[in-house]
Amino acid sequence: MPEVLFDVRWPDGSTQSFYSPSLIVEEYFRAGHAYPVGDFVDTSRTCMRIADQRVRQKYGFGCAQSVATMAGIERAAARFAADEHVTLEAFRRQEGAGPY
Repeated sequence: MPEVLFDVRWPDGSTQSFYSPSLIVEEYFRAGHAYPVGDFVDTSRTCMRIADQRVRQKYGFGCAQSVATMAGIERAAARFAADEHVTLEAFRRQEGAGPY
């Protein structure tokens, strides 16, 4: 299953990379676009839920890494107001790099 890292720039200028066990994030986000933090968190939650379902369907068990990704996004986003903007800077595909 193709995997992707997605790089974000938070409102304070800090950057962070997150993991998705599926390319679903590329369907919901666009590289180079800014999103209100609240929307980014909500959409990320949707993406990680779908990614987890895809892993479960293919392998018979959920993806702990998608849960960890969501926890990291929520933890980082808590530092900012919901209407501040986070920019999704890039996607980095990881074909066959992990267990999914």
